[in-house]
Amino acid sequence: MRFVAFIREYSLLLLGGALTGLIWANLSPLNYHHFIESVLADDSIVGQLHDGRRTLTLHYLINDLLMALFFAMAGKEVWEAVALKGGALRGRKALTPLIATAGGVIGPICVYLLGAMLIGQMSDLGRGWAIPTATDIAFSYLVGRLVFGARHPAVAFLLLLAIADDAVGLIILAIFYPTGELQPLWLVFSFAMAGAAWLLFNRLPRLLDGADPLKPRATWIRDRLSFWPYLVFGALCWWGFQQAGIHPALGLLPMIPAIPHADARFGRPEGGPDLLNRMEHALKPFVDVILFFFGLANAGVQLSAMGAATWLVLAGLLIGKPLGIALMGWIAARPLGLGLPEGMRMTDLAVLGCVAAVGFTVALFVAGVAFPSGHEHQDSAKMGALLSFAAAILALAAGRLFRVEKRA
Repeated sequence: MRFVAFIREYSLLLLGGALTGLIWANLSPLNYHHFIESVLADDSIVGQLHDGRRTLTLHYLINDLLMALFFAMAGKEVWEAVALKGGALRGRKALTPLIATAGGVIGPICVYLLGAMLIGQMSDLGRGWAIPTATDIAFSYLVGRLVFGARHPAVAFLLLLAIADDAVGLIILAIFYPTGELQPLWLVFSFAMAGAAWLLFNRLPRLLDGADPLKPRATWIRDRLSFWPYLVFGALCWWGFQQAGIHPALGLLPMIPAIPHADARFGRPEGGPDLLNRMEHALKPFVDVILFFFGLANAGVQLSAMGAATWLVLAGLLIGKPLGIALMGWIAARPLGLGLPEGMRMTDLAVLGCVAAVGFTVALFVAGVAFPSGHEHQDSAKMGALLSFAAAILALAAGRLFRVEKRA
């Protein structure tokens, strides 16, 4: 069990999948791409739309269907941080991380687009502007602990920033990278399904129970139906996103607020786990396996693919993100007077910006969306996302330079 926990904590399945894909694609590129793009169903109800019909490939299954569970877990963290009582991104304490997050998004975009303009390839590479805005929560957190130690206030600051960064990334994906022509009625359908699930299986039972402390109806639904209604309605939400032309990997997000959470007394024993967190706990091992296949399916690029997009993505992450976070964080802490957490220095903020430059998972995902399959710059941009691990070396060096006081 300790070995499994170690693998999960350090995201070794994701890293292992990425390394496997990278090695396979360089040793036998034709065999690799034949496997990843293999057709599972030629005329399916789910899949990539071609000439009026959908083709389900292994790549689509991983990136568009299974990765919806990963983004649902990321969305759950954002939802709890923003909407629930005592959420980490609520109130004055969250203002400095939020403003620093804005810098961590704007900085990479400016560096990427300025670089594309300077080399005269804005028309070819402009679509990749969102790739370096990503911060990989898992890996940046691990690097943060190496640099600062587990109990340094900068680690909690980093987590708030990464969660907010995820929220911005989800919005960017939904708005700027549609998978087809937008169909608003299907989007309405998705949100209607989430609303129906919330009303029928969450709100209505509690209304019918009234002041009854035993909450018999809500308890019956919790014990007898458990997560099944949300699974069914979640599938309908995902279907609506696919039909709406919005990336279906985001299709489970409307369901997150509909699931009973810690702020709702939903017929559960006092102090017991809420359904939202129970579902996350049950899904975590499955999502870890999905991330292995995501790494396998998306990191398979040939080393010879390095090009202009590689350096633009790297510059956005390694230069734009640290500068943006440090600058906007300083503006929030000093001129705006919002301050930093107790025990955290301005130089720690600069080091934190380097830690947040690890893009990897979400950067790989956005690269695959920004540049469609077969695009000449897709592999080059993905290589930039893979090389963003250099941010870990940069962060460790910055930590030594600024004499970070490590707190284990």
